Amino acid sequence: MEFALATRRGRVGTVVEVAGDLDMSTTPRLRDGLLEVVESGVRVMVIDLTDVGFMDSSGLGALVVAYKEMRARDGWLGLAGVRPPVRKVLSITSVDRVIESFDTVQDAEEASPTAS
Repeated sequence: MEFALATRRGRVGTVVEVAGDLDMSTTPRLRDGLLEVVESGVRVMVIDLTDVGFMDSSGLGALVVAYKEMRARDGWLGLAGVRPPVRKVLSITSVDRVIESFDTVQDAEEASPTAS
């Protein structure tokens, strides 16, 4: 699957829909897209990884950078639709203990601090 990144207005913030493999060749576009969303001033970002089947350490790094940037701006970032191969990378690196993952975008939005 070809890499693609799209943003849309979610119920409580911005949803970033990512498709394709996250590896050294696609991570620069992922990182730039996520930082663009962060710098737009959003308070809540949900990254939908439903259509991501593979992620290497560079993709992981881009997610961590976006998470840190959101936190530095008192924002919140969650992951949605994480498939088993990607979940394994998050688990092995213990990133799943820092960045929350949810089954669906709706679940992530409902768990965000601004949902209440």
